[in-house]
Amino acid sequence: MITKVITKQQKESKNLNGFTSEEIGDDHLFTGLETPMKPDAFKVSDIEKKEKIAILFEEIMNVMGLDLNDDSLKGTPERVAKMYIDEIFSGLNPANKPKVALFDNKYQYNQMLVEKNITFYSNCEHHFVPIIGKAHVAYISSGKVIGLSKLNRIVQYYAKRPQVQERLTNQIAEELKNILETEDVAVIIDAKHLCVSSRGVKDDTSSTVTSYFGGKFNNQAKIAELQNTLNY
Repeated sequence: MITKVITKQQKESKNLNGFTSEEIGDDHLFTGLETPMKPDAFKVSDIEKKEKIAILFEEIMNVMGLDLNDDSLKGTPERVAKMYIDEIFSGLNPANKPKVALFDNKYQYNQMLVEKNITFYSNCEHHFVPIIGKAHVAYISSGKVIGLSKLNRIVQYYAKRPQVQERLTNQIAEELKNILETEDVAVIIDAKHLCVSSRGVKDDTSSTVTSYFGGKFNNQAKIAELQNTLNY
């Protein structure tokens, strides 16, 4: 007699707006602004996390039938664990959040400031494959300005975690609003999702564009001005 084991995830999957995980398939679910994290996510040190991930990834490789005695593969579990914690998912840890200093707007520059074509690499939280794109961020000073490199670092921090593009866009915008103490912030992201291009429908030509327009940017004239600037 074969007993089918129903996991907790399978039971809960019936609760996704009336659909199962299988029925939703590749469709993205945007569940909220915050990245879904367990309350005790940081009770385990990064060293312990890497040790556990290496063990688990070794098991995945074993299940797939790979020979971990091969010189090329034997260090892979540790390399993957280090990459996950120290690099591509380092944005999960608040300790890695960039420290940002503000400066007085002594130049009295009161027009929009745009930092465009910020290249970023993220990972789709549904399939854990790369999202590769460019972010354009803009703000109008409320009396303070931020170092240009910090705009880039804020984008990278939120990109380096399992993501949904809609959430990434809003997280960057909310962070800028909080730091700059202004609603006058805009964020546009244009990205390719490898969960679309390398698997599934295998469409390598499409890209996904998301945007956030706050404060003075939330009108057609300012949006047009921003788009013209991005097209220079």
